[in-house]
Amino acid sequence: MSGYNAVLARNTDNAPTGIGPYSQTVAFSHYNNFAAQLPIDAKTGELVAGGIKEQAEQCFRNIEAVLESIGHVMDDVVRITVFVTDIRDLDAVDSVYRSFFPTYVPARTSAAVAALPMGALVQVEALVSNGEGTIPDAPQAGDLIKLTNNTASAPLSPLSSQTVSFSHYNNLSAQLPIDPKSGRLVAGGVKEQTAQCLRNVKAILESIDVPFDDIVKITVFLKDLADLEAVDEVYTTFFPDSGIARTVGYVPARTVVEVSALPMDALVQVEAVVSHGDGTPPQAVEDRHGLIIEANNTENAPKSPYSTQTVAFSHYNHISAQLPLEPATGHMVKGGVKEQADQCLKNIRAILESIGHSMEDVVKVNIFLKNIDDADAVDEVYTTFFRDGIPARRTVGVSALPEGALIQIDAVAGNAEGTPPVV
Repeated sequence: MSGYNAVLARNTDNAPTGIGPYSQTVAFSHYNNFAAQLPIDAKTGELVAGGIKEQAEQCFRNIEAVLESIGHVMDDVVRITVFVTDIRDLDAVDSVYRSFFPTYVPARTSAAVAALPMGALVQVEALVSNGEGTIPDAPQAGDLIKLTNNTASAPLSPLSSQTVSFSHYNNLSAQLPIDPKSGRLVAGGVKEQTAQCLRNVKAILESIDVPFDDIVKITVFLKDLADLEAVDEVYTTFFPDSGIARTVGYVPARTVVEVSALPMDALVQVEAVVSHGDGTPPQAVEDRHGLIIEANNTENAPKSPYSTQTVAFSHYNHISAQLPLEPATGHMVKGGVKEQADQCLKNIRAILESIGHSMEDVVKVNIFLKNIDDADAVDEVYTTFFRDGIPARRTVGVSALPEGALIQIDAVAGNAEGTPPVV
């Protein structure tokens, strides 16, 4: 493998454009990072007429249109994220979902949130394989194989694969606190549910011979943010996992989100992104063995004992969700949503600069807003950091954020230099 990966942002007129400063898809190395699709008719720029089924179908049609514009198909999707504003609508969404994935099903995350842009009932986001890679004029590895795996030691679902591997990442379906033997929620409260979620993640990883400490990013979805302290009590019994991880104090990057509801009325759900050092064939052995996880923190951004600011593996850096906290004081920045958005993005920039990267390397941004109506004010600030509007983006409204913040932002950045193999 030679040369450098390049960030490749693309848009098509066959899917909605102009509804925010972002690109429909941003490819880097072996993944396409899609912006979340709303149920917008590309011709009118308005929400499609009808109810939840019509809106869900439009979201998937938009994803299909973006895929076709870059020479890909629905079976290239490795992860789907579905956000609805009413958890009761998931059954209707699922009926549409099955028509777009009749045989293969990707990893999946589903949750209800407080609000979505434009008052939409549903929003769908896709992460897509990119076997051709993004090294200019030099395809990286050819037609890589997507590997799906399921184990009876974790909950099974006809709507999702437990893990989908492509290139150097395993993408796990979000795990609910389901006892795989009974198929029901585990007995107890949020502590017991958190432990079951993490046990399910661990069981999936063990089934594919991947250590728990190979997790690079965790997203915790909570029904009630007030439960976070109890969740963290359990979380610290799982991370760090191994003796080596404990020695260096390794914990993954992390995002914590309050949602309005979860499937099966669960109190917590955990999603994991996991390194896959051996890669997926037909990568050359020298290109796929023994890669190192590189975890970094800087004093120029807020620190947390429960997460690492950035975790790099292979060609991606995963940035922990940033709150509008001043790193020098640990206190919330003064002002309203504009000032808070500015501080979140400054924190992300400081983290990137500490590892020799810049905002131009960001391929995906996730924005969580206490008030969805603040989106326009946030965009005024956002465009001063991303003048070309290149990153793909997801924006959702939530009912609460840690520290009482109005906004929280996490990001994924390209890592052209990659992470080195074990010497």
